[in-house]
Amino acid sequence: MSQTGETPDRDRTLRSLNLTLALVTGQVGCLTIVIIFAALFIGRWLDTQFGSSPLFTIVLMVGSVPITLILMFWVVKSVTARYSPKAGPPTRNSQEGVDRGES
Repeated sequence: MSQTGETPDRDRTLRSLNLTLALVTGQVGCLTIVIIFAALFIGRWLDTQFGSSPLFTIVLMVGSVPITLILMFWVVKSVTARYSPKAGPPTRNSQEGVDRGES
């Protein structure tokens, strides 16, 4: 047993969850940076090609915000779906509780 009174399995599970959260945070941060820099460089290149000073850069930078948010939610949702507890079939006791109005 650890000093906090938790079992080693619980410590291992908590450590695994913390590591997963740190990795997801890093992945989302890197994804955001890649999208923003891609929008910046593509916008600058298009502005150079068409001679339209900051037009494409501004449009692509503003357009990258919703794309980044959608991808962030998608990544976080897919990772949390992997680690959420799976609900099995309802047991008789839980079904009786639902029938009585208990949650």
